[in-house]
Amino acid sequence: MMKKIRAGVIGVGFIGAAHVETLRRLNNVEVVAVADDEKIIKSKAEALGVDKYYSDYKEMLKDPDIDCVHICTPNYLHYEMSKAALLAGKHVVCEKPLTTNKKQAEELVALAKEKGAVNAINFNLRFYPLMHQLKAAITKGDLGEIFSVHGSYLQDWLFYDTDYNWRLEPEMSGESRAVADIGSHWMDLVEFVTGLKITEVFADFATFHKIRKKPLKPVETYSGKLLKPEDYQEVPINTEDYATVLFKFNNGARGAMTVSQVVAGRKNRLAFEIAGSKKAASWVSESPNEVWIGRRDTANESLLKDPSLLYPEAREIVGYPGGHNEGFPDTFKYNFMKIYSRIAGVKDSIEYPTFEAGLREMELCEKIVESAKKGAWVKI
Repeated sequence: MMKKIRAGVIGVGFIGAAHVETLRRLNNVEVVAVADDEKIIKSKAEALGVDKYYSDYKEMLKDPDIDCVHICTPNYLHYEMSKAALLAGKHVVCEKPLTTNKKQAEELVALAKEKGAVNAINFNLRFYPLMHQLKAAITKGDLGEIFSVHGSYLQDWLFYDTDYNWRLEPEMSGESRAVADIGSHWMDLVEFVTGLKITEVFADFATFHKIRKKPLKPVETYSGKLLKPEDYQEVPINTEDYATVLFKFNNGARGAMTVSQVVAGRKNRLAFEIAGSKKAASWVSESPNEVWIGRRDTANESLLKDPSLLYPEAREIVGYPGGHNEGFPDTFKYNFMKIYSRIAGVKDSIEYPTFEAGLREMELCEKIVESAKKGAWVKI
């Protein structure tokens, strides 16, 4: 019988619970422990059906039963927790961003290499099957030379000035918010799919709610709970609600990305359109099982996710037949499958985003913030 790899998850809010649920879908992984604040960890562990729990993550890292640690906490904790986990001899899967600055990310990349630990970032959007299909199609030359890429990542969960979350506080999330939080997914996905690298950026930021009402009671991400006026405290906001960034790519292509967390009705919508010399292609994350293919001289095409129609590179991360939709939780599964195959020694190749991808994100975000301040093009 295959030996199970034992995992521990630090932080069991919205995304941490998603990690626990996904890990249980892998045949070779067992979630043995969770860690979080002492006020909530007992009830959270019970709700998740995990017997062992810790109110101090450092105690969890001493647990010899744990092979791999998932870090699903607020951004400012990612560096110290990843470092501590690596020093404790654990493999590490971290939610993005890896850190809140480039220097810390460089340190973690070096430490993971030194320790020989499997290290990964959960850039899960790469693992929609049609993203692997588009990547393969571009690699094989189906779209021709890439001329341009444009798109957006739009949300409405911070639409009202009464919407509040720790991500609004720079000391917890870092200097950038919308770009670091969701723009990072867009940039990682576009570089992954096209195989191109961003070489220059020109950014414009805006903060529309300069004062927000912070709830004096805890409110979980996306919970949408209503509080009374006396339950709020007014807080000045210094991170961006909105950004548009122009890009230059290493092949001479041009690009543009708009990110915003204050667009009513857009719940969680990433979209991009790639224009090539032979064809164009576009994709929207809220309809993830369909890619539009554009042609000049013949009818356009809509490619639906169906393993029989896809390249082998995409087919290997399809779990269900055509017409059986796969969504957000499945992207976690396919990323974690690749990571844990590596931990198990089944695969030598690295087919998932590593800490290097986290470092790349920090490099891009810092240059974008610099550009927004200068109002000028900045080279990467």
